[in-house]
Amino acid sequence: MVLAGCGAGVALTGASASGTEFATTPTSPGVVRPTAIPLGDGYVSTTPKVGYVDSCQTSFGGIGGATVAGPWIDTTTKTWNLEAKIAVAGAVGWAQASYRVTVSGNRRIIKFNDLPIDHTTGVFPIATTDPAHAYDQNGNHIEAQDYDWSLPLTPKVAARPSCDHGGPIGVLSDGVALFDALDGEGRDAGAHEVLDSCAGHPDPAEIYHHHYIPPCILTKTPNGKSTLVGYALDGFGIYVVKNAEGVMPSNTALDACHGTTSRVLWNGRMQRIYHYVATLEYPYTVGCFRGTAISGGGGGGGQPTGPPAGPPGSTG
Repeated sequence: MVLAGCGAGVALTGASASGTEFATTPTSPGVVRPTAIPLGDGYVSTTPKVGYVDSCQTSFGGIGGATVAGPWIDTTTKTWNLEAKIAVAGAVGWAQASYRVTVSGNRRIIKFNDLPIDHTTGVFPIATTDPAHAYDQNGNHIEAQDYDWSLPLTPKVAARPSCDHGGPIGVLSDGVALFDALDGEGRDAGAHEVLDSCAGHPDPAEIYHHHYIPPCILTKTPNGKSTLVGYALDGFGIYVVKNAEGVMPSNTALDACHGTTSRVLWNGRMQRIYHYVATLEYPYTVGCFRGTAISGGGGGGGQPTGPPAGPPGSTG
């Protein structure tokens, strides 16, 4: 098969083919294997860099997170196995979930209560009888939020990128907030934190969220296409891009904010625009804001961001 994401391609004849180049770090080229995803620990910067999170916060720790590295993490090779990672138990439905996207003039209005509209969640706090509790003692609850965001309908690239400020950095099409790739300790949240079956969990503010595009969304995106799956706080779209074989691009096909400029369906028509692109590897979605982000606070239309608005990532 051929990996071709955002203009970059790697020829393959099989997953273990001789000569195949596999990514070994978040900044190295090659195919990303679900069983050996490069660990993102330490890939935090104060400037935009490919394969990094450009974080407004530079000091981490002391606010929880997974307490034990699970057996799916190989500390020797610095990789983690997505297929071997366990999930938080439970299947809780949320009939009161609400997510609506409308257009008013030159603004995109997104109102949602942060409860998933099309899938269940795990049981939180994580029960002591749940095998996940051995690695992550997330004691937070899931509670409805009140988000009312006003984003530019046609966002513009800013003169300079800005850092991820912690808390929500966007929203996905399941009506759930998207956080960046960091946990409360500044580590790779996707690798360390034990999430539910749709890759979500709550933080200390009871905000249910994802750190990457969850399987509940990925399985709905067709091969050979670019699919809009959410919006970042600067108004730019977040897309899943798969080639004909269902392979997603790697970090080295994208820029320092984890995006690219290409033709995608946007505002009802095909056009060449900037957008963020999901990857299987850290930092997963948005490495920094390429446009001007609004505040991630609940209620109101938000204001341009400045200093960090709260703790990054989420904690267990």
